[in-house]
Amino acid sequence: MSLDDLKREALKLSVDEREELARTLNGSLDDEDEMEPGLPAEVRRRHQAYKEGKTKPISLEELLAGID
Repeated sequence: MSLDDLKREALKLSVDEREELARTLNGSLDDEDEMEPGLPAEVRRRHQAYKEGKTKPISLEELLAGID
């Protein structure tokens, strides 16, 4: 089955089924195994810490304020 075939079939699903499929596919993008293999270890470590709730994101304003 080609990607285009898969898309056509997915569009035949009910709204609820498409939503579930979208959430499943979107969730699979967050898997560490799906991350670019060439990323530096530090990027992987920070991403994992964020996923585990050990770190929290900051706003652009907070980031820029810390540069001064």
